Amino acid sequence: MKLPRRTFVHLAAGAAALPVVSRIARAQTYPSRPVRLVVGFASGSSPDILARLIGRWLSERLGQPFIIDNRPGAGGNIGAEAVVRATADGYTLLMVSAANAVNATLYDKLNFNFIGDIAPVATIVRQPQVMAVNPSVPAKTVPEFIAYAKANPGKINMASAGTGTLPHVAGELFKMMAGIDLAHVPYRGGGPALTDLIGGQVQVTFIALVVSIEHVKAGKLRALAVTTAMRSEALPDIPTVADFLPGYEASGFLGIGAPKSTPVEIVDKLNREINAGLADPTIRARLAEFGGTALPGLPADFGKLIADETEKWAKVIRAANIKAE
Repeated sequence: MKLPRRTFVHLAAGAAALPVVSRIARAQTYPSRPVRLVVGFASGSSPDILARLIGRWLSERLGQPFIIDNRPGAGGNIGAEAVVRATADGYTLLMVSAANAVNATLYDKLNFNFIGDIAPVATIVRQPQVMAVNPSVPAKTVPEFIAYAKANPGKINMASAGTGTLPHVAGELFKMMAGIDLAHVPYRGGGPALTDLIGGQVQVTFIALVVSIEHVKAGKLRALAVTTAMRSEALPDIPTVADFLPGYEASGFLGIGAPKSTPVEIVDKLNREINAGLADPTIRARLAEFGGTALPGLPADFGKLIADETEKWAKVIRAANIKAE
C-alpha cells in the first residue's frame, strides 16, 4: 500500500520525535525507585558524611530514597568498579573524590578507566588540606620550614595517611616544588598519623582541615599554610602554600559520578538538583563546618576538574616513583 505523501511525512516526523519524547518522559519520571550512592570509603569518613548530606537533599527533592552503599577498599577502587559495572540508568551513582584522580596512575592494573568509564554529574565541594607541624618544629612559616628542611635533609619525618593518599602526594608535590628532602612515614589512615604528629614522633604532615582544625586552634599543632589556591574561611589568618610556592595547589574534592552512557537527561536533572542544594544556606553552612567550599558547576566542569587533577597527580606520582602498596 502506497501512503499519500502528506501522511508519510506526518508519520516520519512522529517517528523522529519519539526518541525525544521518550527522553523527556524518562527524565520526568526519574527516579521512580530508590537510588544507590556508592561510597568507596568507610562509614564516618569525609566522603561518607558528605554523601549522606547530599543524599538527604536529593531524597527530599526527588521523592525517592538515596541509599548510601559503603564499599571501602583499595583506596576507593572497589566502590568505583562497582559503579563502572552497574547499569547506566541513573540508579547507581558514585561519590567521586580526589583519590580517584590519584588512583588512575598509582595503580598499574585497574579493571577500568576512570575518566572513560565514569560520567561526571556534579561537583559538590573543594576541601583544603593544612600543612601542619608539631609545635616543637622551630619553623613558624613556610619559608622558615623550607630553610629548616634544607639544613636537615632527610631528617624531618613527613607523615601521611598511607602511600598514594592525597596527603602523601600533596607532600611530594611540596617537596618537589620546594627542592627539599623529607622522610615519608606512611600510616594506615589519617588518625594514627595525626596522633603521632601531635605526639612529636613525626614533624610535619598535609592533612584535611576538617580533622586538624580543632588541634590547630588548641595549639597542639601549628598550621603553616593551607593547600588551596585561596585562603580558607575556617582559618582566614593562615596563608596558602601558593603564597610562597606559586602554582602549588593540593586540595581534595568531592562530587557525584555515574556509569558512562547514563542518559544525559538524568545527569542534567541530578546536576540541577545538586546545584540547588549547594545554593541552600543550610547545606553551605554544613560544608563550611568541614572546611569546604561549595563548588557548583555543570557536568563538563566536573569532567575538566577530574581530567586536570588526574594529569597533575600523574606527574607527581611518576616523578616521585610512588607505587601502590
